Amino acid sequence: MINKHVGIVKSWEVTIRRKQAAARKRAKHFFHKMSVSHVDDDPNAPAENVYHAEKVLDNGDFYTGQWSGDLPHGHGKYLWTDGCMYVGEWRAGKPLGQGKFCWPSGATYEGEFKNAYMDGQGTYTGPSGDTYKGSWVMNMKHGQGIKCYVNGDYYEGGWRRGMQDGQGKYQWENGNHYNGQWKNGLINGNGTLVWSNGKRYEGSWEDGLPKGNGTFKWPDGSFYIGVWSRDANDQSGKYTPSSSTASNTDWNPQEVYSVDLQDCKICPGEKLSILPSQKVLNWPGVEGEFLQKQKLCRPSPEHDTIGKRRISVDGRFSDVDNYGNRRSVTGDGLGSLQLEDSGGRRTLTRQQLLRVKLPKRQGVTISKGHKNYELMLNLQLGIRHSVGRPGPAISVDLKPSVFDPKEKVWTRFPSEGSKHTPPHQSCEFKWKDYCPVVFRTLRKLFKVDAADYMISICGNDALRELSSPGKSGSFFYLTNDDRYMIKTMKKSEVKVLLRMLPAYYNHVKNFENTLVTKYFGLHCVKLTGPAQKKVRFIIMGNLFCSNYVFHRRFDLKGSSHGRITDKPDTEIEATTTLKDLDLNFIFRLKSSWYQEFCRQVDRDCDFLEQERIMDYSLLVGLHFRQVSQSGDLMMAEPLGSTVGTPSGINHTEVESEEMGSLTSDTMSGADATLGINMPAMAELTVRRRDSEQAELVGEPTGELYDIVISFGVIDILQDYDISKKLEHAYKSIQYDPTSISAVDPKQYSRRFRDFIFRIFVEDNVG
Repeated sequence: MINKHVGIVKSWEVTIRRKQAAARKRAKHFFHKMSVSHVDDDPNAPAENVYHAEKVLDNGDFYTGQWSGDLPHGHGKYLWTDGCMYVGEWRAGKPLGQGKFCWPSGATYEGEFKNAYMDGQGTYTGPSGDTYKGSWVMNMKHGQGIKCYVNGDYYEGGWRRGMQDGQGKYQWENGNHYNGQWKNGLINGNGTLVWSNGKRYEGSWEDGLPKGNGTFKWPDGSFYIGVWSRDANDQSGKYTPSSSTASNTDWNPQEVYSVDLQDCKICPGEKLSILPSQKVLNWPGVEGEFLQKQKLCRPSPEHDTIGKRRISVDGRFSDVDNYGNRRSVTGDGLGSLQLEDSGGRRTLTRQQLLRVKLPKRQGVTISKGHKNYELMLNLQLGIRHSVGRPGPAISVDLKPSVFDPKEKVWTRFPSEGSKHTPPHQSCEFKWKDYCPVVFRTLRKLFKVDAADYMISICGNDALRELSSPGKSGSFFYLTNDDRYMIKTMKKSEVKVLLRMLPAYYNHVKNFENTLVTKYFGLHCVKLTGPAQKKVRFIIMGNLFCSNYVFHRRFDLKGSSHGRITDKPDTEIEATTTLKDLDLNFIFRLKSSWYQEFCRQVDRDCDFLEQERIMDYSLLVGLHFRQVSQSGDLMMAEPLGSTVGTPSGINHTEVESEEMGSLTSDTMSGADATLGINMPAMAELTVRRRDSEQAELVGEPTGELYDIVISFGVIDILQDYDISKKLEHAYKSIQYDPTSISAVDPKQYSRRFRDFIFRIFVEDNVG
């Protein structure tokens, strides 16, 4: 039987070699071949005996190579029945280290692997002959790399999330070449394009076209300088002929778009139908597979014995995992994985990692006798007056004068009432509206109905005060319907918002799907009497107002110092806001969502960087679609599965009587917009505990959960002032400067993006 399969293996190898040889002939031969290391070079090889084995698997796959215990460990070759092949280093049953993956089409990847992902330095040769050599992160080109296209084009420079990004040079086969900045796979920023006939454009680009200030030159010395736009109405400039030629004032700059740029198309990147990390590895006697969207196996207690190895939360199968963590077996047959860091701060079991509770209603109702009861009445009276006051017809094209920080309206509210205000039971106070025309227009842009807005904030229901102030000392209040959040503000924050208000307005007007906080009003209550106390408020949208129940919340900055929740695990609720070092998932978005997400994060970060803002974060809420009666998360069904909901599982959309039943559109994600109620997959990760430094993103395990996710960029009112500069200087002496939150806005933006684009990835399956 073995000989028969060996014959099949050899036949496969011959076919694959032929296809690879054809692909190599089509490719350019200037990349060095990468070697595959031997297991003996691995200093972390296990103590168990390593021997050579040949395994014919139940599904027809074949493995030959070094083996340790129940799994490949060392150097080996795996052939799938569909013609795919991996040869290289293995560790605990996973491709890890140097290796080579071959597709039946003749495409190959040769380089570094990490937990079955193409990750590190490597070379990919496509079936048509396209070749890329450079840096990879989780199956995507990321870092510096060189791409040679089959049509003769060539690119060398920066890559990000699989697309050209940063500084790079593109050489067309016809001799044209561009050198400059790129973004999301398009020419974007400042750069120079030189045509083979000697013409050249130097200046600003946007989405692959000249946009903004730039100069177009001819070989004879003539040039045109001006403001460029694809819209001829926005184009303006001046043509200057050289001294040796006659004036050519009839030349139309639009010819650059319609004629000259037609020979400068960027070759699209090819997309792989399946990635190495998505291939099934089904070892004999072990249910270990990397296929995404797999179903959770719950072995029965009577079959889960200490002597038999089973899959653990991070995909490992031994009673002591590769990081020295003991695995105990519990009565429910799941097992608990100890995840204790080097400082001994926390030990989590698998159940603690993957158990959720239904959230309790947040906050304390502000009823009569509460210390802030009168303040709440003042706020409600002021909002009702501001929103209900007649105003001019709203136009989204605002005059600069309405953004003036001095543009504010004071209103006196005596207890007995006045010509413009009603009598009330609170003490006399003064009410201030900041830039009222701007915020009235913002509410229109955000499609907020004035009547609904007043009912939410000023109706018969009281506000709810969150139990403790935020880190800044601000207090938060929620409306009874959870639609709006009201935050008290420092004077310095008000100044920052008023300073950036014109830019903020233009940003949210131009980008409907912006992820930055939506602001609806800025106000101040000034109490009368000797204290003359002023309380400033901002009203904003509540990201977690949804028909979905959010089981996990994360506040993510991309820094590690102090970024862990100080609550004991037993006290962590669904409403607890966890931090960067608590995060144990990466999020997989469908391609259509992912591309728009990446573009919008870049736009929002560019805006905040230009406004000198730092210390913002991404607030993320997760709703898990499948939760057992005991609160344990259930993994997603396999691809193409028609199996119904397993016994004991509730779809949590209908779990809560308070939320009620949802429509089929809501269940399918038809109500989703970018950042709101988006369908996605969450892949469990586990951090290494043998590292001296905190690891921000853990190792993916291939264990996926079907989720609905909401997220947005919050806390955008901290500029890099003198206090933050001093904080940065002080903490840099004590800690790694890259781990602290207080850094320059440009550095903060870069670090924030890099982190966000590591935890949000494109889901190429389904």
